[in-house]
Amino acid sequence: MKRLFLVTIVLLFSIIVVHAQKFAYVDTQYILDNLPEYTEAQAQLDEVSTQWQKEIEAKFAEIDKMNQEFQAQAVLLPEDMKKKKEQEIADKEKESKNLQKQRFGQNGDLMKKRQELVKPIQEKVYNAIQEIATNNNYAVIFDKAGALTILFASPKYDISDEVLDNLGTATAGRKGRTPAGQKGTEPGGAGSLKGTQQGENKTEQPNSGSLKEKK
Repeated sequence: MKRLFLVTIVLLFSIIVVHAQKFAYVDTQYILDNLPEYTEAQAQLDEVSTQWQKEIEAKFAEIDKMNQEFQAQAVLLPEDMKKKKEQEIADKEKESKNLQKQRFGQNGDLMKKRQELVKPIQEKVYNAIQEIATNNNYAVIFDKAGALTILFASPKYDISDEVLDNLGTATAGRKGRTPAGQKGTEPGGAGSLKGTQQGENKTEQPNSGSLKEKK
């Protein structure tokens, strides 16, 4: 009986502590979309991606031309010349595929450029969220744009606009918000906490423009 009483007291205490904590959530995608420096970074990435895509397309077009010319001349060429031409085409194709991988591969130039341009902005957002959490004694701040599905989140617990205010972004003309200007100041909310410092978060990805390797 005494043990049951102690267990009941512990459970009641735990419930009180949980209810005393404050929770909120943000939508990092919404925050990033409303930061001018992020929009500018995305535009730069798209421009670089398009430029590199055209560069690679030009190389593959040159390979196609070389193949066509070789097929037209093959019957007239001696065997050693055929092998030489075939090797030239194979080397050119290998070079083009290596460039494609260098530009658009998993750890390629586009990924490095993304890290260079976007990571500082993500860190800035993370620091703003951390400052608000500290100043308002939030126990947890979830990210609505995170990997886990949020089945429901009340807008009154959304502090995304408060983060944008902290970052000095203009209030007027903010895009992507259905219920306008609602901030969370009370406990509640649910979702998945998203590490905004991790580059491949679920923020908007630019069109990489990578080409499928030709067989």
